[in-house]
Amino acid sequence: MKKTDLPIVYSCSGCSSAAQTANLIAIKMDREDIAEMSCIAGVGGDVKPLVRTAKSGREIIAIDGCPLACCKHSLARHGVQLTHHFLLNNFDVPKKIGADPDPNLFESAYAKIIEFSH
Repeated sequence: MKKTDLPIVYSCSGCSSAAQTANLIAIKMDREDIAEMSCIAGVGGDVKPLVRTAKSGREIIAIDGCPLACCKHSLARHGVQLTHHFLLNNFDVPKKIGADPDPNLFESAYAKIIEFSH
């Protein structure tokens, strides 16, 4: 299967532990060929090729670290409909500033997202 046949995954990648957990989940989904990761900063920044990718009609998975839902809102600015949207606080991933992601919470949230997105 080609990457372009996979869903696109976007993640929050802010400075908190929850944001970095979201980013790690998206990276793992990309590396395991579950989804193709694309750049949410480019979508939010109106970078034409990245907006075009987001609007390509493929399934979209958005993973946000917290209820601010920056990833979801960045895609909504361009009218992109989400197939799945995940808030990591719903999976008991706390938002801690200046802290690294918890490996156990990462694995647990990853497993739940894989389960719910298939």
